[in-house]
Amino acid sequence: MSILVSPSPVPNSMSVDLSAAGLDRDAFLTGLLNRVGVETLQATSLQELRERAALWVRQSSLPTTRDEEWRFTDLSFLRQIEFNHVETLPATSLQMDVSLPEATDSRLVFINGVYAPDLSSVTGLPEGVVVSSLAGLPVETRVIASLQSRVQEYLAQAEGAHEVFTALNTALMSDVAVVWVAQNVVVETPIHLVFVAAGGETPMIYSPRCLVVAETGSSVSLVEEFLNREGAKSAKEEVYFTNAVTEVWVGENAQVSHTRVEREGTEAIHVGKTAVSQGRYSRYTCNAVTLGGRLSRHNLEILQTGEQTETVLNGLTMIGGNQLADTHSAIALNYPHATSRQLHKCIVGDRAHGVFNGKIFVPKPAQLTNAEQLNRNLLLSSKARVDTKPQLEITADNVKCAHGATVSQLEDDEIFYLQSRGIDENDARHLLIKAFAAEIINQIPLPSLQQTLTTIVNL
Repeated sequence: MSILVSPSPVPNSMSVDLSAAGLDRDAFLTGLLNRVGVETLQATSLQELRERAALWVRQSSLPTTRDEEWRFTDLSFLRQIEFNHVETLPATSLQMDVSLPEATDSRLVFINGVYAPDLSSVTGLPEGVVVSSLAGLPVETRVIASLQSRVQEYLAQAEGAHEVFTALNTALMSDVAVVWVAQNVVVETPIHLVFVAAGGETPMIYSPRCLVVAETGSSVSLVEEFLNREGAKSAKEEVYFTNAVTEVWVGENAQVSHTRVEREGTEAIHVGKTAVSQGRYSRYTCNAVTLGGRLSRHNLEILQTGEQTETVLNGLTMIGGNQLADTHSAIALNYPHATSRQLHKCIVGDRAHGVFNGKIFVPKPAQLTNAEQLNRNLLLSSKARVDTKPQLEITADNVKCAHGATVSQLEDDEIFYLQSRGIDENDARHLLIKAFAAEIINQIPLPSLQQTLTTIVNL
């Protein structure tokens, strides 16, 4: 744990100087860009955006354990895998139910990054809400004027756009899930975004992209799921790379509840970015659950752009086998009267490795800030490992900030107590694990999703 003084409240920004651009810096990234070509987007400005991002990627390098932000997460094995462009599969090939009862008619589904209209339905949304793929986005609606041009003002404009995996996503994006909520519109129905990796004959990379804009005074609940196709498993589990980016723009006095669930295949690599910009008086809640993937990384970056914001971050990581799950969060509180609460829990079994690095930046203008951060870890095996680093960087002098971390195992006396009440040892262990996870799962606003995740925890 550490308390540092830093003059720079910019979260997790990795960039390069294009003025010094010369030869490509990284053969892996260059080869990936050369192999994975995508069709030209309809809008010329977006094509230009993608080309600029490709230039950033060509002048960047794949992070290594020598980089402070990646010192516990080794990506060197990626260089041994030749990733190719995803295969476009029909929606009928999907052998799984992706619907949630609470969002039957407010669902958008993408297979291998390609919009699947046959599995999507957005008929249950009120006027003033647009949920669409970028390719099918209307030019404007009766409530929202010049929608297509306004989307271009937000897409790929969040802080950290030049970080290597974010730029790679921009360079390779073929479509975007767009959620736009007009001014003062309250959306009672949760919006469900589903990104399914269906695999292919060779290792693939796909780049899900999501843009959420909640205008002034609006309110919306969003569920974002990353899944692998049921029935896609063969004798050898499929290897694929999901490189996802979600940008959330929360307007003045707007409210966004965001649930993010990652349930990739056991050999998948998942790198995800959630970049959030909060206007004054806004409220943002994120419930992030990580369960799948051989290697998963979630970069959660919050940038406050106005005073008196409220930010709540709840996280749960549950891994086993040889999985590695890495969560990096950065909250930049640049204005006064901000409130931030973060609780991240890790359940780590077998030989798995959990990583948590949380930063809160409180510069001098952010007086009267109240920020709390806690990371709690439960190790289920003597060979399980957790590296944790909660971190405050404060220059303001009139604030209330706290951070902490705990690492523990299941207590023998707790198991013995439950056994003395007639519960066998195995059930006692599951009961304690369930109770540890329930604090996060119970924060998710959809009962059906709560039940699904609780069932997974109980396995």
